Amino acid sequence: MARASGAQHRLVQVPAGTVTLEGDLEVPEQARAVVLFAHGSGSSRHSPRNRFVAQVLNSVGLGTLLIDLLTPEEEQVDLATRHLRFDIGLLADRLVRATDWLTREPATSGLRIGYFGASTGGGAALVAAAERPDLVGAVVSRGGRPDLAGAALARVRAPTLLIVGGNDWQVLALNERALEELAVEKHLAIVPGASHLFEEPGALEQVAHLAADWFQRYLLQAQRAT
Repeated sequence: MARASGAQHRLVQVPAGTVTLEGDLEVPEQARAVVLFAHGSGSSRHSPRNRFVAQVLNSVGLGTLLIDLLTPEEEQVDLATRHLRFDIGLLADRLVRATDWLTREPATSGLRIGYFGASTGGGAALVAAAERPDLVGAVVSRGGRPDLAGAALARVRAPTLLIVGGNDWQVLALNERALEELAVEKHLAIVPGASHLFEEPGALEQVAHLAADWFQRYLLQAQRAT
C-alpha cells in the first residue's frame, strides 16, 4: 500500500522512565487522530500483521505509532523467560508514557488518540486507557487478552471493540467474559473461520476494516460532533 502524498513518516524515540522505546510514526496529511499500537506475546513494531492494519488506518487519514514496548535487551530476556510479555503493568505504564509523549510531540499534539492492542497488548491497552480516560478516545483489540486488564476493565471509558477469530475458541471465551466487565460502548466482532493470528485468506483485511470503521466512528466522527 503506497504512502499518501504529504504524509510524515519517521523513526522516533519515546522516553519511558528509565528506558527509551523505538517507534515508527506515520502522520497522514490533515490527520485528526493517531492510533498507538500495543504489541504483545513476543511481537514487535515490525509485526507484518500490525503493519498491514496500520497502513489501512493511514489510508483513511489516521496517524499511527508502532512502538516496541520492550527494549532490545528486555526482548532477549523475554525470549528466554517469556514473562515480560505478560507483565501487563509494565506494558501499560509504557503505553501511558507513549500516550503522554504523543500529546507533547508537535506532529500529534492536537490529535485524538486511540489504541490498537494485539494479544497481551490488548490487556495492556485497556489498563492504559483506564489510566488516561481524558486522552484515549477508542480501543480496538485483535485476538487480545482483555481479561488480563483485571479490575481496570470496569474503569475503561473509551468505546472498545474486541475482534476475535471464530476458531480461536479459548481466546473467544476470555473475550466474552471481559466484554461483560466493560461498562462502556462495546462490541465483540467475530471473524468467521479465523484462527488466533488471522492468517486465513481475507481474515486480516476484515480486522483492518473493522478497526478503521471503529476509529473513524469514535475518533473522527465524534470529533466533528463536538
